[in-house]
Amino acid sequence: MVDRKVTANSMQNRGPQKNQGFSLLEILVAFTIMSISLGIVLKIFSSGVNTAVISEDYIIATQIAESLMAKTGIEEPLISGQMTGVDNDKYQWQVNIENTHVSGIEEPDVELMNIQVQVQWDNEQQNGRMIELNSIKTIKTSVKK
Repeated sequence: MVDRKVTANSMQNRGPQKNQGFSLLEILVAFTIMSISLGIVLKIFSSGVNTAVISEDYIIATQIAESLMAKTGIEEPLISGQMTGVDNDKYQWQVNIENTHVSGIEEPDVELMNIQVQVQWDNEQQNGRMIELNSIKTIKTSVKK
């Protein structure tokens, strides 16, 4: 019985118990740190999405330019001039074909044609973008004897 008195006595001497929990200042600091971290993560994510959209535009423009370059001389004749058009209501393209004279090459039955393909998009914005491909193709010319 003596043990019970000591136990009861020691509980009475402790005084009122203090509630355990977080103070308002601790909660505000935690929310501030969490909001700054979340803001940084969202900024990184949004810039990654923007970069992915820009790269997709470059891939599509490159495919259009390569397609036009491959067509030139096969579906379209290799004659000096210019062709323009619009693809997917967004990409404006232009193909320039001109004779090229290279010094030192004296092949009378071959003519060199310089082909330049340009694809532009987002021109209405201040950061309009463009891709350009250049190539030289040969055409056989008839030799008069």
